[in-house]
Amino acid sequence: MEKTLASRLGGAARLARTRLNLTQADVAERIGIASEVYGRLERGHMLPSIQTFRRLCVVLSISADEALGLKPSQEVKWAAEPPSEYGESGELRRLLRRAKQLDRSAIRLLSVLAAQFKPKGS
Repeated sequence: MEKTLASRLGGAARLARTRLNLTQADVAERIGIASEVYGRLERGHMLPSIQTFRRLCVVLSISADEALGLKPSQEVKWAAEPPSEYGESGELRRLLRRAKQLDRSAIRLLSVLAAQFKPKGS
């Protein structure tokens, strides 16, 4: 029974994640777990804690019932809209994630390089 539940939850998470055009790393970062752990969850190899499950539902904009396969998909009333920072493109999210890992001198260099590009619409 637990394996079936884990598989059902992982499948629902994968569908919701791809519908939102997010990577596994994006979701893992937003719910506060390692990418590798999220990958195991999505493959149905583990079940999350209750706190992680709730954050997962909020980030993926799915109801707990939908995640557990209890009811067909419906609007999630308790989940707020994702913050505007989540509306960024996948490329920008990956760049930000990489930039957070850089040391101070590399960030300075990246900033100088970015300043050489013209903003959109200029």
